Amino acid sequence: MNVKSILDIKGRAVDTIAADASLADAAHMLADKRIGAVVVTGTGYGVAGILSERDIVRQVSERGAAALDRTVGETMTTKVVTCTEADSIGQLMERMTSGKFRHLPVVEGGRLVGIVSIGDVVKWRLAEIESEHEALKGYIMNS
Repeated sequence: MNVKSILDIKGRAVDTIAADASLADAAHMLADKRIGAVVVTGTGYGVAGILSERDIVRQVSERGAAALDRTVGETMTTKVVTCTEADSIGQLMERMTSGKFRHLPVVEGGRLVGIVSIGDVVKWRLAEIESEHEALKGYIMNS
């Protein structure tokens, strides 16, 4: 299975935000949509950055409530690690584990086409284990 398979099931909608939005606006967006990260898009649906709950918490820890007046662009991660639809789930898991990322934007031809979270990967992996379990059970019962 690959990233495309996950996106085919979960959909390709991605919540995005402008770099000039405030961290307060971003925090409200994350809370309202019950998501852990938002992609900051540049021209032509390219990925300019990503802002996570962790980024906001760090800023508030360092600057107090005044951090919420900062812009997303001042806080976002600009060296965004991405994946493609062709990447395998194993590659995705390795990238997320080694980089300690919980969200990876999916990019094709320089354009944002989806996002995959660690929750998506866990859900897929559990379904795969269940399928293997059922196949083994069927094999044993029919032997």
